[in-house]
Amino acid sequence: MGIHILVVDDEKELADVLELYLMNDGYTVHKCCTGAEALSCIEHTEMDLAILDVMLPDMDGFQICRRIREKSFYPIIMLTARAADGDKIMGLTIGADDYITKPFNPLEIVARVKTQLRRYRLYNHPARPEEEPPCEYDIRGLVINRNSHKCSLFGREVQLTPIEFSILWYLCERQGAVVPSEELFEAVWGEKFLQNNNTVMAHIGRLREKLGEPARKPRFIKTVWGVGYTIEK
Repeated sequence: MGIHILVVDDEKELADVLELYLMNDGYTVHKCCTGAEALSCIEHTEMDLAILDVMLPDMDGFQICRRIREKSFYPIIMLTARAADGDKIMGLTIGADDYITKPFNPLEIVARVKTQLRRYRLYNHPARPEEEPPCEYDIRGLVINRNSHKCSLFGREVQLTPIEFSILWYLCERQGAVVPSEELFEAVWGEKFLQNNNTVMAHIGRLREKLGEPARKPRFIKTVWGVGYTIEK
């Protein structure tokens, strides 16, 4: 059936290079140069991952990201020529899973694509029976199920992106322990943590928002200042 990847960028040469590298790795690439084309494409094709440029002639990549997240939870990688932290946090907050600043090495994009797809498959497929790990946690009304990739709070479904699901699942697996930000980042993103990286903080903030967590007294994901995050038993 193959893996379908959406590439949205109005820089034709760059889009062509991405298409070439991704096709060389066996992916089916759907290339669009405008937001309108991209929205039409995702209506007719079930994607496995999207690579979205922030700056487009008719709309920005953030708008496309929001539209995708209304219905789908496959990984989204944002591309931009702007390196401002505000843009990065915006992308992560609205549901993007990764963020890469131009210029970049196409091989880095391919590596990031493989990482995101591997993580998405991991958290959307049941574990092997012989391992028999827990497939569901119920923590005071917060229920997360690895097999169905669903999360609910007091019976109400909470829509999570793959990254958000991975973070919450990792914390639930270590319920009662404090997980350092560095460990959480390296476990979920599969990359070395660098200082001044606000990625984890941005995603935790988004998770709390979806769970209706009060900023000062969260019920579930608690901050241990200077150390990391924990879900208490």
